[in-house]
Amino acid sequence: MKSIAALQAVVAATPFDGEPSDAELDAIETEMPAILADVVLLDAQIMTIGRTPTELDERRIRRARRRVLAARRDLANLTTTAAATDTTVSGGAA
Repeated sequence: MKSIAALQAVVAATPFDGEPSDAELDAIETEMPAILADVVLLDAQIMTIGRTPTELDERRIRRARRRVLAARRDLANLTTTAAATDTTVSGGAA
């Protein structure tokens, strides 16, 4: 059986200050529209728990689903566009 003290140096090698890095904050900022759209959809679904959804509830949920899909589409297009601009072609005449 290994002692945890033997692994402590490996585990504690990189200090964690509890704060997200700038790159993580940028990623969260980029994904925020999709996160907020998911929250709106969850709110609409939670409101109908325990009762039969009315026509207004169904429209609210459909609208929230469309908003989620649009936000995810925009996020996917944004990351695809960013990946395409970051690639470089070498060996050819430019």
